[in-house]
Amino acid sequence: MPKYEDSHLLEAFRQGHRPALARMLTRVENQHPTTTTLLDQLYPSTGDAWRIGVTGPPGAGKSTLVNKLVTNYRKTDDQVGVIAFDPTSPFTGGALLGDRVRMETIGLDPGVFIRSMATRGHLGGLAVGVDEACDLFDAFGHSKILVETVGVGQSELEVANATDTTLVVIVPQSGDSIQAMKAGLMEIADIFVLNKSDRDGAEDAYRELVSIISMKEMEDGWRAPVLMTAANKGEGIAELSGMIASHRKHLVETGRLEQRRRKRTVAKTRRLIEDELSKKLWTPDRAAQTESGLAQGDSPYTMSQRLIADFYEELRREQEHSKTERS
Repeated sequence: MPKYEDSHLLEAFRQGHRPALARMLTRVENQHPTTTTLLDQLYPSTGDAWRIGVTGPPGAGKSTLVNKLVTNYRKTDDQVGVIAFDPTSPFTGGALLGDRVRMETIGLDPGVFIRSMATRGHLGGLAVGVDEACDLFDAFGHSKILVETVGVGQSELEVANATDTTLVVIVPQSGDSIQAMKAGLMEIADIFVLNKSDRDGAEDAYRELVSIISMKEMEDGWRAPVLMTAANKGEGIAELSGMIASHRKHLVETGRLEQRRRKRTVAKTRRLIEDELSKKLWTPDRAAQTESGLAQGDSPYTMSQRLIADFYEELRREQEHSKTERS
């Protein structure tokens, strides 16, 4: 992969060079110090892509479903970006790349860009920088972005916060519909996908899920539909794509899309502030100071307040020094 200076990287990205996109995604994942500046310059080019989250328990067939959805979108010449999150390897810290292997066929399509990213121990099941990665795909010109989660922890909630349409994929004969209700998936699913519907018990699972959903109050006129698919056979994919388009139309017409995206942007801004402050406050010196204080019997509450006070004092001294230099 070619190496780029920041200005050349931005220029290559805007010219549609795929290695530049790959390099930018790597910078996002590694939290490179210049990434924020580059993303800021690209931000005006975002907002056109439709972000689709695909979540659900392991074994539900999420990767196969994503594969078939991408193939369907490519029939209309949509440029598609895929972010597939794999559990972190305990040995290397990198993604296991299982989804990249399973999506090898569509990965050969020049209109598709697949990125496997590691969760790196993040309990939610999404990697650091999912919003930023979506922004890069968006700015690069991808009209559809699919985000597939590992399907553990709080990834369901996180993918709902990061995307426009959330698909919750479950399978029959596993009690998933009841588990979905217990896990709070009813609250975040825009569309339920009953995959592997060629299995025995699919009709019963469908009726059970529809019954559960019917008891939930509709949000702005939208009640999450249940679609039956057999992704391995390509069955139900066109219908699912149509329902995603219907959900998009509903959000636009009701004004919910603008509200969702504004909420997402506010949450992103808060996270960026928290990340930056954390880097500045939690330095190696302060970590060592904390360990020493706790060893001497200080409580975490005392230590946290002391470190925050020290941080504010440090900022005050920097401001005084800056004023002295200007005068």
